Amino acid sequence: IFIIMMVMGIATAFGITVGFHRLVTHKSFETIAPVRFLFAALGSMAVQGPVIEWAATHRKHHQHSDDEHDPHSPHSGAHGSWGTGIRATLRGAFHAHFGWLLTGHRRGLGRYSKDLREDPILVAVNRQFPLWVLAGLVIPAVLGGVFTQSWIGALQGFLWGGLVRIFVVHHITWSVNSVCHIWGTHPFRSHDHSRNNAIVGILAMGEGWHNNHHAFPASARHGLRWWEFDASYILIRCLSFFGLAYRVRTVSAEQMRAKRSDMSDIPAPVEFIEPPAKLREI
Repeated sequence: IFIIMMVMGIATAFGITVGFHRLVTHKSFETIAPVRFLFAALGSMAVQGPVIEWAATHRKHHQHSDDEHDPHSPHSGAHGSWGTGIRATLRGAFHAHFGWLLTGHRRGLGRYSKDLREDPILVAVNRQFPLWVLAGLVIPAVLGGVFTQSWIGALQGFLWGGLVRIFVVHHITWSVNSVCHIWGTHPFRSHDHSRNNAIVGILAMGEGWHNNHHAFPASARHGLRWWEFDASYILIRCLSFFGLAYRVRTVSAEQMRAKRSDMSDIPAPVEFIEPPAKLREI
């Protein structure tokens, strides 16, 4: 049962990190249609919303990162700054981690998803979202029943490979929004408070190198230094080796040196659709 939970967790997490995020939202690499469909379906099984809505929300986050229009900033919201002090920090962290889901964050997302709504594969998976959510619960239940040859095993598969797995993946993903905008390092210039956090970097398959990502949003690689483990980029490179990923965009050493930051230099925001510099393809 533990193996089922881990396999389902890793597969659906990659559906979010590689599929929803790096492939669909930022188009940091390209792949063939069946692989694009697979990642979109796996990401849907993580139950974080339909793929087009998820991508549009994330694009809005990048354009308005940590200002009053950011859907999930721990620093500011529709009513202004959360303030200062421990209580304000915890209040902002709760909003960024989970509270924002209880607000009207879906308003005004259409302008961020025009290109995505022209992709028939994404439109199909987006429309099938309830089906994929159900599949993400049924598959571990069936596997649990088959492996144990019992109804108890099926129930355990449903609970651990389905519900518990969703809970764990949710909180790891949400930690990128909350933890990685409060605690960590800020080695590169960006127009926000994004941070690199090693713990989230490992648990979130490389997504926790969040300042790297906000400095170079179009890069398929988030762990830019050798010690920044990025499981999602490793998977992308594996796909590239087999010809299943191409036009993979990364950051050069010169671009990294040019964007070094001491946090005292925070420039004005840039449009989400424009990368900070021309990235190289590998």
